[in-house]
Amino acid sequence: MTTPRDTTDSTSRGVTRVSGELAGLLKTFDDTVSLLSDASDLSKPGVLPDLLDIARQLMLQEGGCDAIEQRARAFEEAGVFLGSDWETPQYLVPSLTPHALKSADPNTVAIEALSELRLLAVAKGDYLHPHISMEQAHHYLTQVMAINLWLLFGTPSEAERESQGQLALVPRQLFGHLAERIGYEHIIDRLIEEIWRIIEQRPIQVEPVKQMITQIAICQANPDIDLGASGQGADRLVSSLFGPTRACREDPGLEIYRERLSSMDTPALQGEATGFARAMHDTGLVSAYHPVLLRHLLDHSDHLLAEALGLSSTGRDCLLCYRELVHALIRGGIYPTTPQAAYGLALMLERGILYQPPVAPAMWRQLGLSLSEWSQARLNLAFGETVSPRARLLEGVLCMLGLPLGVGQGNNPTCQSARALSMWAYNDPDYLLQMVTWAARDDDIIIHFEGMPLSSMASLSGVAQALPMDLDPVSLIVVPHLDRIYAEMIRRCIGREGDPHRWVNPEFHGWWSGRGFRINVDVATGKLHELDDFLRHFYASYHPYYNGHQPLIHPQPAGIAVTDSAARFIGWHAITILRVNLDPSDVMRVYFFNPNNDSGQDWGDGIKVSTADQGERFGESSLPFEQFASRLYIYHYDPLERGELAKISQEELDRVTGYIHRSWGSDRIPAVGLQADEGP
Repeated sequence: MTTPRDTTDSTSRGVTRVSGELAGLLKTFDDTVSLLSDASDLSKPGVLPDLLDIARQLMLQEGGCDAIEQRARAFEEAGVFLGSDWETPQYLVPSLTPHALKSADPNTVAIEALSELRLLAVAKGDYLHPHISMEQAHHYLTQVMAINLWLLFGTPSEAERESQGQLALVPRQLFGHLAERIGYEHIIDRLIEEIWRIIEQRPIQVEPVKQMITQIAICQANPDIDLGASGQGADRLVSSLFGPTRACREDPGLEIYRERLSSMDTPALQGEATGFARAMHDTGLVSAYHPVLLRHLLDHSDHLLAEALGLSSTGRDCLLCYRELVHALIRGGIYPTTPQAAYGLALMLERGILYQPPVAPAMWRQLGLSLSEWSQARLNLAFGETVSPRARLLEGVLCMLGLPLGVGQGNNPTCQSARALSMWAYNDPDYLLQMVTWAARDDDIIIHFEGMPLSSMASLSGVAQALPMDLDPVSLIVVPHLDRIYAEMIRRCIGREGDPHRWVNPEFHGWWSGRGFRINVDVATGKLHELDDFLRHFYASYHPYYNGHQPLIHPQPAGIAVTDSAARFIGWHAITILRVNLDPSDVMRVYFFNPNNDSGQDWGDGIKVSTADQGERFGESSLPFEQFASRLYIYHYDPLERGELAKISQEELDRVTGYIHRSWGSDRIPAVGLQADEGP
């Protein structure tokens, strides 16, 4: 039913307005922003709907989105996003944007659109944001545009017209403006570059990437969409998901493909196996057709199974030694709805960790593990019910054991727990499997701190204020327990002098964490403290030229001061130092694990974290040694192996100190006391 309010609604009027009304709307917008800015936090919700209503009208005007973009700082500082999920842009999730943009609620569409325009201003360098850098904003917008390509090239669907009416035009106006500002002719190419950049890091969670590729495939298949010369690099990505081999090239559907397999001879199956393996190892992405082949090959030779997994002699030997276990893992965890488990299994076999005596029995236990009701509910809520929660968790276990450096913390302040899971998968896989069992079966984990058992169920709240949901299956179940135990360990250190990580890290992560500890910030004052000694100890412990060419044996926890592309301090962050080696250009680099989901970052002052082409293995980040040292604020070492303070040149020490003083340490330089001259 149409009401008087409906007939005068801003979204229906906007399309008929002439451009001359833009100035009047902008004045009203600016006045309302001023009202919002002057209002108290309690009264802001009363002003906000009027502002969102005017914003929707503006976005339907020629030049409206551009005008709003120019006012990004003003409307954000006025409090448009106050108290909402959009208040912290560094934690926004691109995959959630379609739900907001398709919403029937005009205010939800408007605030999402305002958020994108704000981030566009940041990405173009017009708005220096305190919480998100230009690069981060650009990466976010690129992913948003990939997931919502239908808004660029398609007209509103019948469902959109029914649910949104004229409101459906707002996101299309928005995305037209985004594409024009970022570069319409290059947008698909940039999206493809972004996808390759992400998958080169081999994350465990690849659903957002698969969504982007699916949208590109839809655009390619639509005859009404002309991509021009762009999108040429997408073919490998699209085929890896929808047609990696000859028998499924036209994406026939799982049932038809299953029928085709039943009539194939051995050479044909060999071709299919090789095609799938090549696509999987090229991209780190697994097609839903791949599990169909693997399950079919269980009744054929193990040679073909090894071919389909793309195994080297190491992985093939491991498969043959543990044949029954591998077959059981395929039957129990690799389905068309859990295809990434195939990649995890292949890389786990390549690592040879099944040869460690406890791992194979622990995997058998995992196969038959009874999950608690809470664990089942969590997995079903996060991933749906297309497969059993046990199969979903098994997929997560295989992926974590195969890709220990692919663990991500999601949009949660749980970097310590993510680092621990990665470290255990990398260095102590049977301990990880024990943690998964306790958490998934018993809803409790017990870790000892200085001889005292700490129960996750008995501990108070953790660092995260809410249960994280945007995680891989293993992290989803285990991280809430680890987070509470970590927070309890920190609480047990209250009252001790210095940083609590001196005691927490070795107890939380494992015995191999060095008991020696250095920090270059005075905990009480926040000022830089004994920086020279800190750096000389670090060089003596980790740099091969100063530690007797001793390679790093075990991964070590460390803390860095994260900065943005303008070298401004963002916060403290937990990482793992993995190794120190010469790169292909003979530059000494530190290779480390960063659990923040996307490790390729610009930390300002010429420091750009590399994730590929500098000798990195999948999942590793790297920096030249002195640049890494300039962002380090905590590290552990073995006090029995440290040796003498490194005799590094004063020139090199000054370079590292200069990086610190120009970035996160600029306001932490301790005051130098002035000694008054007593005179003659």
